[in-house]
Amino acid sequence: MSHASYELKAEARERVGKGSSRELRRNGFIPAVIYGDKQAPISIALSTNEVTKRIHAGGFMTTVATIDVNGEKITVLPKDYQLDPVRDFTMHVDFLRVTADSQVTVEVPVHFFNEDKSSIKTGAVLNIVRHEVELYCPANNIPEFITVDLAGHKIGDSLHISHVKLPAGVTPVITDRDFTIATIVAPAAGAADEEVATEE
Repeated sequence: MSHASYELKAEARERVGKGSSRELRRNGFIPAVIYGDKQAPISIALSTNEVTKRIHAGGFMTTVATIDVNGEKITVLPKDYQLDPVRDFTMHVDFLRVTADSQVTVEVPVHFFNEDKSSIKTGAVLNIVRHEVELYCPANNIPEFITVDLAGHKIGDSLHISHVKLPAGVTPVITDRDFTIATIVAPAAGAADEEVATEE
């Protein structure tokens, strides 16, 4: 289900600061940091092209990677990245060091299927309340997406997290209520009522 793991080669950075970051970017690298697992953070430099390619391939934030820092292989999960708002290239990445038993919090996209076996086929509208759901997952078992089956659902139905079959060991971060992922609503004529359909 999840994207195949991949490896990135990195160099440890001695100099850290605005000037050295600019110099790195000019040379086709981006600054990144590996932190977590009760160890000191490591500043590294990664190939901009490699990282940008990974981000565009999808599943970047839910795929565990190996970073080879001068020969030391470190298992990580991307936690955050910044894109240059103008030129859409990666500016910086934060990686979290993980082990097989690390529990991580990840935003996982929601996919819907069997629309043709629900009222959507006859004109109802799927009103998606959450395009992604925040989940606690074992680092070695992060789902690439979760699926919601729409079969048999009619106008007025709400689909909750309890309708989703989550993989073993994966639990929602919100546990105090069975939150709504989507609702099935009447066609656009009732658009004014949509305000009411937000999360209960």
